[in-house]
Amino acid sequence: MKRKHPLRRIMIGAAATASGVVLLLALKQPGGSPVGGVSSQAGAGAGAAAGAAAGAAAGAAAGAAAGGQTVLGDAVKTQYGPVQVQLTLDNGKITKAEAVQAPNSDARSQSITADAVPQLNQATLTTQSAQVDAISGASYTSKGYQQSLQSALDKAGSGSASGGAEAGAGADSGAEAGAGQEAGAGAGSGGGQTVLGDAVNTQYGPVQVQLTLDNGKITKAEAVQAPNSDARSQSITADAVPQLNQATLTTQSAQVDAISGASYTSKGYQESLQSALDKAGL
Repeated sequence: MKRKHPLRRIMIGAAATASGVVLLLALKQPGGSPVGGVSSQAGAGAGAAAGAAAGAAAGAAAGAAAGGQTVLGDAVKTQYGPVQVQLTLDNGKITKAEAVQAPNSDARSQSITADAVPQLNQATLTTQSAQVDAISGASYTSKGYQQSLQSALDKAGSGSASGGAEAGAGADSGAEAGAGQEAGAGAGSGGGQTVLGDAVNTQYGPVQVQLTLDNGKITKAEAVQAPNSDARSQSITADAVPQLNQATLTTQSAQVDAISGASYTSKGYQESLQSALDKAGL
């Protein structure tokens, strides 16, 4: 039998080993880096999407906040007492209507007011205008309501329009996280607030105070209701209320001194003022 040469066997073994190494290198997955790159891109895409979503939410929230508005109409004198309407609007739409003043000097006036005002409030929400029908048996109150309502709508005018524009801008800016956050911050920085205190009944008629605040500071105080059932009450109110309003701005609290000769009005003013401050959280 022919003997195999040892060198040949060594060469064959070396060739087999080299082939195995080549095969292993070919089978080894070279995609570590590309796969990592795809994952990283996916993560970046998800982060960007999350940022955009957060921005959109912030922008939408800013737009919603910008749309709210409270407007107090003029007090309109009628044969039986003043009528004054206050509106709450959201992006130009009336969401609430209320009469903060209405005739109540006697039992009959109170009865007519209790029947007519809720109907007028509802009609305002329905028509979204001052074109509300007069209530049968309450023609004076209805006319006063319509006039005060129109004045409130006139005051809302450009203010509600700009609020709607800001709302749209806030929503659009939500496409970018940074812009959305800026819009949210802008909405939060607006400290304007109107607060209506409780109506406090006194011996000569109700007193009700409304405050305007900016970042917790009282910038305006007014009595939207005060005794006026007769000439003497009207005279006392005309003298006392401006002094009480000014004292409120000075003290920035309900610790205002009573006005001489107007003790009932002063006490009612103080109580209504305190309720407004409580509602404002001050």
